[in-house]
Amino acid sequence: MSDDGRTRIRRAVEADAAAIAHVHLTSRSATMPYLPPQKRGHEEVTRWFRDVVLKRCRIWVAVRDAEVVGYAALDGNVLEHLYLRPEFRRRGIGTLLLDEVRRHSPDGVSLHVFQQNADARAFYERHGFTVFDTTDGERNMEHLPDMTLRWAPGRSR
Repeated sequence: MSDDGRTRIRRAVEADAAAIAHVHLTSRSATMPYLPPQKRGHEEVTRWFRDVVLKRCRIWVAVRDAEVVGYAALDGNVLEHLYLRPEFRRRGIGTLLLDEVRRHSPDGVSLHVFQQNADARAFYERHGFTVFDTTDGERNMEHLPDMTLRWAPGRSR
């Protein structure tokens, strides 16, 4: 399904931190039920985005009808986050965000994904990402098996 042209991608600003935190928390809860329950509340996650992530990463938000419905955070050439509000999945908005990230990544993009996150793995595979390596979870705080995926320019969408 493709976006109907009502979604705009723009760089995030500090004032977006609360909306980004909302997207992050609701998406993780809805799409990754295998994760331990979130210990940090909305206010703490908002502070983390405002004080840490927005300062370290380039972040783009997907805005639809004046609401932030998704975001992508790029740290160097590593896609640290790409999340959508659950009700906005499968509408082409994730592709819009990923396309923006790739436009700003002339040497390619890497990311980590939990091995059991089949939806995310399929999404990135459809967009030309391939498995670079796998681990048993030693590199993430959830200690769940994960994978590094990589996209390089010249590969298919």
